[in-house]
Amino acid sequence: MLRTRILGTGFVTGENLVKNEAIAGLMDTSDQWIRERSGVEQRYYVEKGTTTSDLGLGAARKALDDAGVRAEEVDYIVFATMTPDYFFPGCGGILQHKLGLGPIPALDIRQQCTGFIYGLRTVLLVGAEVHSGFMPWHHWDFVFGRGGEPPTEEEKAWITRFRDRTVLFGDAGGACVLRGAEGERGLLGFQLHSDGKDFQSLYVPACGFAQRPYVSESDLREGRHIPEMNGKHVFKQAVTRMPQVVREVCSRNGVEVRQLDLLIAHQANLRINEMVQRALELPDEKVFNNIQRYGNTTAATIPIALDEARKAGRVKDGNLVCFVGLGAGFHWGAALMRA
Repeated sequence: MLRTRILGTGFVTGENLVKNEAIAGLMDTSDQWIRERSGVEQRYYVEKGTTTSDLGLGAARKALDDAGVRAEEVDYIVFATMTPDYFFPGCGGILQHKLGLGPIPALDIRQQCTGFIYGLRTVLLVGAEVHSGFMPWHHWDFVFGRGGEPPTEEEKAWITRFRDRTVLFGDAGGACVLRGAEGERGLLGFQLHSDGKDFQSLYVPACGFAQRPYVSESDLREGRHIPEMNGKHVFKQAVTRMPQVVREVCSRNGVEVRQLDLLIAHQANLRINEMVQRALELPDEKVFNNIQRYGNTTAATIPIALDEARKAGRVKDGNLVCFVGLGAGFHWGAALMRA
C-alpha cells in the first residue's frame, strides 16, 4: 500500500532565550504564576528583522538534511502559520524563493494551532511563527538582558492586561519532509473537524476586513491587534475535543488508544496536555511534552516535538504515533502514523 512517510524533521528557534523571570520584569506576574498555569519555563524570541519565513527556511533546511533530500527535489510546499511575514502574499511562495526553487506549487494554510495536522492531509514542509510581533511591549533590550529601560508602572499595568496570552508564546519554526512509499509504515489516517460558532473565543479583533479600516490608531491604543482569548472556554474545548478526536482516529483505523506508543499533542498549555493524557489513560512514557522549553509556537509545536522525540529515541521504527491539536476557529484534529 502506498503511504505518506515522514522522511526527515528539523526545527529552529528565535535567537534569544527568555526565561519567565525576564517576562516578570515587564508585568505583574512571576515565574511561579506562569509555571503553575501553563507549564512554560522559557521561550525564544527572534531579533528584529527575523521573519516567519526565515524561521521556516532554517527549519526546512534542517529537515531536508535530516531526510537526505536536496531542496531541488521538493515539488510542493505547504506553509502553516498564523503570523505571516505580510498580510499577503503568503509565506509559501517566499520560502520557495528563499530555497532557490523553480516555480513549484506553494501555499499557506491557516488552521493556527492545528496547522501541522491539517498540513499532513496534503504535503507539509513548514510550520513557523514569530509571535513576538504580537507582544504589547517595546522593551526588547530589557527583556534580552542587554540593559535598556524597564517599563514604567503605567506601562507595566498596560502589559499586564494581556499576561494570560503573552506569557505563553514563543518564536520558532518546525519542518517535515514527506514522500510516498510502499509499505505499512507512514501516515495511516486523519480525523479533522472545524466549528466556527465560538471563533471569538480566540481571535484577533482588529487587522481584518470585517471592519473599516482594517486597523486604526484606536485599535492599537486599545490592544485590539493582540490576540483576545476566553481562556476558560478554550481550555474546556481542548480537554474535551482532543481526547475525543484521538479516540476517533484510532477507532477509524482499527486500533485502541492503549496500543499507541507515543502521543504528541499541540504544545499550548502543559495543564491541557496533562488532562488529555489522563482522559486517554496513557502513562507518562507514552506522552511527549516540551512546552516547558519553547512555549506555544502554534503551528511549529508538533513538528518541533516530533523532531525532539525522534532524536531522543522516543520514536522507533514500527511505533504507533498519534498527533493531536486544537486551535482558534475552532479547528481540531488528529493524525495516526506508523513510524
